[in-house]
Amino acid sequence: MPSLYSEITIDAPRFAVWDALVRKEEWHRWNTFLYDCDPSRPIRQGGEIFLALRRIEGEDETEFQPRVLVLQPNHCLRWMAKVPGFKSEHVFELEDVGPNRTKYIHQERISGLLSQVFLPFIRRDEKEGIRRMSRQIKRYVEHYYRRQW
Repeated sequence: MPSLYSEITIDAPRFAVWDALVRKEEWHRWNTFLYDCDPSRPIRQGGEIFLALRRIEGEDETEFQPRVLVLQPNHCLRWMAKVPGFKSEHVFELEDVGPNRTKYIHQERISGLLSQVFLPFIRRDEKEGIRRMSRQIKRYVEHYYRRQW
């Protein structure tokens, strides 16, 4: 199963990174990769959320409605979007790496028969989008939350 991966160390406590990650209605302040299309749908295990992604800044958004598979506060968020022949699973993990330092991991696992068709066209741009989001959450949390604690 092909996987796209990014990790970054954020100089902030895990709870601060988690708060930024799950407050999807605030993503527009810092996140140019994922967009919240329906703030009335909370992130809750087993529930669907309505999102869009933009692989490259300025391009059209791709909407999708993943189901939240895992919601372990301050540790892990995982969702999966499916269409016939294609599955995309986003995994966000947070690990303590020192006092007030958090390793943020964002991984996307892509599978299904159509993944062989689409992956060659989206792999580079999708990977850059995931990396961009990693840099942006770092910048946002370190700036915004530093004033909070």
